[in-house]
Amino acid sequence: MLKARVVTALFLVAGFLAVLFLLPRQAAGIVFAMVAALAGWEWAGLMQAPGRGRIVFALLVFGLCLLFWTSPAEGFPLLWGLSVLFWMAFAPLWMGRQWSTACATLGLVILVPTWAALVALHERSPLLLLAVMALVWVADIAAYFTGRAFGKHKLAPAISPGKTWEGVAGAVVAVLVYGMVVAPFLPVVQNLDRFVLAGCLLLLTALSIVGDLFESLAKRQADMKDSSQLLPGHGGILDRIDSLTSTLPVVALGLYLIA
Repeated sequence: MLKARVVTALFLVAGFLAVLFLLPRQAAGIVFAMVAALAGWEWAGLMQAPGRGRIVFALLVFGLCLLFWTSPAEGFPLLWGLSVLFWMAFAPLWMGRQWSTACATLGLVILVPTWAALVALHERSPLLLLAVMALVWVADIAAYFTGRAFGKHKLAPAISPGKTWEGVAGAVVAVLVYGMVVAPFLPVVQNLDRFVLAGCLLLLTALSIVGDLFESLAKRQADMKDSSQLLPGHGGILDRIDSLTSTLPVVALGLYLIA
């Protein structure tokens, strides 16, 4: 299992970096859309859709990505605004009430804006996109190890029993350190006031945790440990991008508004 996990991780990192820095932006956008479609196939699986239904939903996600790509200046901000509204206003309430996540519209609201954010951030700067995604990975890794070492107080035991408030604290500290170190090398944020930057980093950390918990709720309701087995040793694509779906659209919208 560990060998499969390591091998898969190496292929994922190599492939991702190649897409980010070697492919033309149009080709990269198509790859991002294909990833979103596969995540859509997994989301339909969480809805307990039959095989044909899963394929149809994947094609719907892919088609909507291409449709919004025909008019990104108008369509992308709309998608990001819808995503931000969902993650900040509805997702916490959704998890608190534990409403059913078996909803096709919900999958579209989660996946299509994430694709649009990937495309826009990649066009702005592949390095910026990598830095934002790395922030989410830092939060996730720090929360995991801090939680394992010091975790005593459960964050959301009814949704994800393994997550703790101590893990959240570890994620916050790690992201703040990461952000302060990386920010001087990113022109778009290097002139931000330190307190404003810290506030943005705290918001993104909180949203990354919300995204992680929301997918955990969806898997728990579907009685599934992983969203699929597409990635040996890692589960599915949704398992790898859950926190990105709640953070990338926020970053994309924020940069759009200040540009």
